[in-house]
Amino acid sequence: MSYSRTLFKPLSTLPVAFQAALLMVVGCFFLAALGGFIRELSNSGMHVFEIVFLRNVAGFAVLLPWLMKSGPSVLKTNRPGLYLVRGLFGFVSMVAWFYAVTEIQLAEAVALNFTAPIFGTLLAIIFLREVVRLRRWAAVIVGFAGAMLILRPGAIEMSPGAYAAVFSAATMACSITCVKLLSRTESTPAIVAWTQIIIMPMSCLPALYYWTMPTMEQLYYVVAMGICATLGHLLFTKAYSIADATYVMPFDFSRLVFSAIIGFIFFAQEPDIFVWIGAAVIFGSAVYIAMREAKAGQESEKLASSTPKAN
Repeated sequence: MSYSRTLFKPLSTLPVAFQAALLMVVGCFFLAALGGFIRELSNSGMHVFEIVFLRNVAGFAVLLPWLMKSGPSVLKTNRPGLYLVRGLFGFVSMVAWFYAVTEIQLAEAVALNFTAPIFGTLLAIIFLREVVRLRRWAAVIVGFAGAMLILRPGAIEMSPGAYAAVFSAATMACSITCVKLLSRTESTPAIVAWTQIIIMPMSCLPALYYWTMPTMEQLYYVVAMGICATLGHLLFTKAYSIADATYVMPFDFSRLVFSAIIGFIFFAQEPDIFVWIGAAVIFGSAVYIAMREAKAGQESEKLASSTPKAN
């Protein structure tokens, strides 16, 4: 999109590594702010299904000019079934995440959301036939141990919001796995467009049941939510496109810091020490998994390039 080139132009003179780090941290701020607006809309009386629907309306409004400019050819696909599955997982994950943000502390929800790469590793074994060796298995186990530090089943009462945060991470991993499968034959613009188009009606139906006319103040929050979501994901995507994931991913931890600050200032939330320790353990295991995946990918490329091709 032309506006994305304009947005990133001021950074073009900076070193690439600094650009990626800055984009990631600022993107984390916008996504943390998104959580704050979701919480504020819920506190104002809006049902989570209506919040999800309005979030998708805002996202579609941003996408619409690009769709009109690109034309219908961008939507051509031979894999509508997989798109539908990806959209379903994306919708369920979004509903679970929004519900978690409205029920538990922002920092706790983000900390539990860091388990998504761990679930992704398990799904890659089953559906992508990836070979996972002992070190990655150990990282998965350590990551789940970190989640147990936060949840502490048996020591504290498990809240529905905490379950929803973990479920959101698991279904997000399913959605990401679908994207990996789609990316083998589909273009990135088509994946983005179809996902938004499929989730829109899915989120509309339950929203109609709980619908109340938004107030002017709520509409301001909806607009802010759409801006934060769009900018956050745009900055994330750009950061990952210009630098290695193993370099960029550690900066995602700033999302927890921003969420904790927003929760403290605006909602009087104070995450306990177990949330910080558990989040650090989960995040460390997720970063290690990403590093191992990157190394495995490099080894596969070297093996493929060194294998003689048949005439």
